Amino acid sequence: MKKILLGATAAAVVAAGTFGVVSANAAAPAAVPAAVAADATGQHTVESTHLTIGAAVQAARATLDAAGAEGQRVSVAVVDRNGNTLVTLRGDGAGPQSYESAVKKAFTAVSWNAPTSELAERLTNAPNLKDIPGTLFLGGGVPVTAKGAPIAGIGVAGAPSGDLDEKFARIGVASLTK
Repeated sequence: MKKILLGATAAAVVAAGTFGVVSANAAAPAAVPAAVAADATGQHTVESTHLTIGAAVQAARATLDAAGAEGQRVSVAVVDRNGNTLVTLRGDGAGPQSYESAVKKAFTAVSWNAPTSELAERLTNAPNLKDIPGTLFLGGGVPVTAKGAPIAGIGVAGAPSGDLDEKFARIGVASLTK
């Protein structure tokens, strides 16, 4: 009986000690190193140009208006230089698939800095391109560039052909130069 009592007492002491250590560690956070100064004089930074949200809305609206003027029911997406969606407009009566397709076309155009109709032609030589997540190699996506570099992409989906989708996307890009 003594051995059991001693064993139980020892277990209680160890448990209390462990609890105390855990409690002490939880109460006292580890020391956080001071912030390290970084050289931000240009050697370690890159400047980039981005499309403003106002410009993205303007381009999307011009694109949707152009499609509507021709009786086309489309969705429009504008993505930033990193492929993040800035604006999407789903036109009245646009098909449910058009929303996601427009985003993917815009992403594809900005990723390769080329219209998706041209990229679709590249699939004959590199069919695995279509396997890259988030891309869609159908006409209707065009890049927006500044100084030769892509800063955004406009994607349109829902018209009867990729050629029409791309025509409307190009109108959106042109609206940014006015």
